[in-house]
Amino acid sequence: MLVGVGLGPGDPELLTLRAVRLLGEAAAVFVPGNLAYDLVKPYRPDAVVLNFPMTSDEDYIRRCMEENADRIAPHAEDGLTVFGIIGDPNFYSTFSRLCEMISKRHPEITFATEPGISSITAFASVANVPVAGGFLVSDGNGPESRIFMKVRKPAALAASLSEEGYSEFVLVERMFMLEQRVYRGDDLPEKSDYFSILFARRPHA
Repeated sequence: MLVGVGLGPGDPELLTLRAVRLLGEAAAVFVPGNLAYDLVKPYRPDAVVLNFPMTSDEDYIRRCMEENADRIAPHAEDGLTVFGIIGDPNFYSTFSRLCEMISKRHPEITFATEPGISSITAFASVANVPVAGGFLVSDGNGPESRIFMKVRKPAALAASLSEEGYSEFVLVERMFMLEQRVYRGDDLPEKSDYFSILFARRPHA
C-alpha cells in the first residue's frame, strides 16, 4: 500500500502525530524534493528524495512520473510505503497525479491518504487573519469544486447545485468521530449533523 502523508506547511513540528507514526512504521519513505526531505528528516533520515520537476514540459513531467512510479511500486507491493508531501496530499498536490500513473502501470497497488495542515489554514495563523463566511481558493484556474461546511440539509443543497451544473457530491458527517459517515452521489440524507461537510464538483471539461 502507498499512503500519501501530509507534512504540513513547512515546520517539522507541525506534522501530525499520525504522520510521525506512519513515517516510523513504513518500510520505505519517499519525498518529492529537498524541502519535503527536511520535514521528514527528524523522523526518517533514510527517506528517498525523488525528482518532480517544476516545469510546463508535459512530456518531461510524464517521463519523471513514470520513473518515480516504477521506483516506488516494488516497495508499495511488499508493504506499507509512505509518500510525504508538503501541505495536504489531496489539495493541489503531486500525489494524486502520481497515483494515476502508478494505477496504470501497477494496478495491484492500493492507496490511502492522511491529511496534513494545508497552506490555506496555516496562512490564517501566520498572518493572524480570522476567516469566516464563504471564501474562494484558486490555483489560478476557474473554480470547479465547492465545499460547504455545517450542512444541515444536504439533499436539498445538492439538488440546488445540480441546477448550476454540479454532478458529483460527497457528504462527510462527524469526520474522524466514532459516528463518522460518508455519503456519495444520490445517497445524500435529507438532514445531517452540524459537523458535516459537503463537497460538490462539476464534470471536467
